[in-house]
Amino acid sequence: MTAPTPPGGTFDLGGDLTVTRFGYGAMQLAGPGVFGPPADREAAIEVLHDVIDLGITHIDTSDYYGPFVTNEIIREALHPYPDSLHIVTKVGARRDATGGWPPALEPDDLRRAVDENLERLGLDAIDVVNLRVGDFDTPAPGSIAEPFTVLAELQQQGLIRHLGISTVTAEQVREAQSIAPVACVQNFYNIAHRVDDELVDLLAAQGIAYVPYFPLGGFSPLQSDSLNAVAARLEATPMAVALAWLLQRSPNILLIPGTSSVVHLRENIAGAALQLPADVVAELDAIAGS
Repeated sequence: MTAPTPPGGTFDLGGDLTVTRFGYGAMQLAGPGVFGPPADREAAIEVLHDVIDLGITHIDTSDYYGPFVTNEIIREALHPYPDSLHIVTKVGARRDATGGWPPALEPDDLRRAVDENLERLGLDAIDVVNLRVGDFDTPAPGSIAEPFTVLAELQQQGLIRHLGISTVTAEQVREAQSIAPVACVQNFYNIAHRVDDELVDLLAAQGIAYVPYFPLGGFSPLQSDSLNAVAARLEATPMAVALAWLLQRSPNILLIPGTSSVVHLRENIAGAALQLPADVVAELDAIAGS
């Protein structure tokens, strides 16, 4: 039986990897604070099985979730992977003993991170590796040429199929593109945080995926009376409205909402299928300026 296609249809990531625009972010499969093991490993495995059953073909992860825990659970649940499934990971940080996220952008750090992602995921090559260079929600100024060149070399060696960058400025995107093709950009973006509006449109014109994270603000949840009012009027949740707005914002936007619950996973998919009328979109667009 063929799995359904989640809302939003598909996108050709990097030009040759067909992924569902509605993907799954695996961060929450780890323990509290994305640190340590989950309270219920079997429940985490069940969520991943449901991801496949629901037709999702794009999983976003990282070896520093846990650390290592999330990738180990993905491998346990899904390996050998379906041909249709594409796994995207990220490098550029590590975890310290207290659960912090210090940067790890030296060449040896990056090579080790790619090797560890390959080993724990059980892959010979990773579909996409994102270079994370900023903070949780804010790019860090400066050149990214050195670390991105390291990943480009690993791509030439056949260990990575496509390259992406995360938490970056438009200038850093251009710099990366001068070194190697960029398949996707993963930045903080949602109804209220619209700094990247111009970048989203620029990437869409180039056929490059834009992958927003924290659709409701992440670690500092978005508080918006306007969003709550729209959601109540549509008899939907704020998350459903936020996801539906992102899908309608631009055809190059790929979603990676995370959850450790099968119920919430199914609610997110159902919510993203919500069709927002033009007047509602205009009302939501105004949130960023309020």
